[in-house]
Amino acid sequence: MKNTPALSELLDECRDSTPEWTPVYDAFVAKLRRGAVAENAPKVGERFLDFAIPDALGRYRSLTELVSDGPIVLSFNRGGWCPFCHGELSAWGERVDALAAAGGRFVTITGEVGGRAERLRDLIGPDASILCDIDHGLALSVGLAFHCDADLQQRYRACGLDLADIYGGPGWILPVPATFVIDREQTVRFAFADPDFRVRAEPDDVIAVVAGLG
Repeated sequence: MKNTPALSELLDECRDSTPEWTPVYDAFVAKLRRGAVAENAPKVGERFLDFAIPDALGRYRSLTELVSDGPIVLSFNRGGWCPFCHGELSAWGERVDALAAAGGRFVTITGEVGGRAERLRDLIGPDASILCDIDHGLALSVGLAFHCDADLQQRYRACGLDLADIYGGPGWILPVPATFVIDREQTVRFAFADPDFRVRAEPDDVIAVVAGLG
């Protein structure tokens, strides 16, 4: 594997570039933790919910199909508009070859519409699967979605971010970024879901889990 920076370094750069947002996000994340957001997300040893949702080209893909050739890394993200998701997906783009060598494939899920999901391919490469979670239905089903409160809505709008347009609906629902390793039997072998979207699983750690399944 070529020498690439740890994801945590990229995320630190994101934080440092917008220090004015730190107290806003700290308060928001604290509110999510008080509400036990993501505490019911799939855990290691559990069977992941079977699903069938469209990919970025409109073709329906099921979990059964996705794991038929071996384990997958399933990554829920907020979308390319989020600098932390952008950093995470860029980090995975640098490591997809290592993941393939370990026997796994990368699958990312976003609620973005209007062709935005397909643009993520520029970050993660041509071989990744990009799925579109319309109205965050799958994220809601597995405990990885929440309503964005009025204060954060107002702040995002002031920055020119209209999540209703980005996600194609007025619900102002956001997903919790999360990473899972799911084996052929659809069993979760690694799980990382933190309401603090500024913290993500390190790809190298996830790849090590995939390699251990061989």
